[in-house]
Amino acid sequence: MHMSEKSIIFAANFDAKEVIMTALQLNADIYRNLGIIAEDETMLDKAAKYLRRLVKQMTNDPTCMSKEEYFAMLDRSEQGPTVYTAKSVEELDKYIRSLV
Repeated sequence: MHMSEKSIIFAANFDAKEVIMTALQLNADIYRNLGIIAEDETMLDKAAKYLRRLVKQMTNDPTCMSKEEYFAMLDRSEQGPTVYTAKSVEELDKYIRSLV
């Protein structure tokens, strides 16, 4: 087996493995990458704009909740079943997709 064949087999096996990162590893990876692009003002500006867009999406998502809202929901669940009411079909669809 030639070296190139070994490399291809390794690459195929590596791609097939599921890569799971912990929050600490993700945080370290983000900061490492920010350090790399920190010297390029254009790239840093692009990253900042993208992060603002992500935060805006997260804050506009009706299925996202704070820790306090989550624990309040748990308290309500102890009182018995409740009915979820959606303001629109899109909101209901988004809610159902978030459960999966």
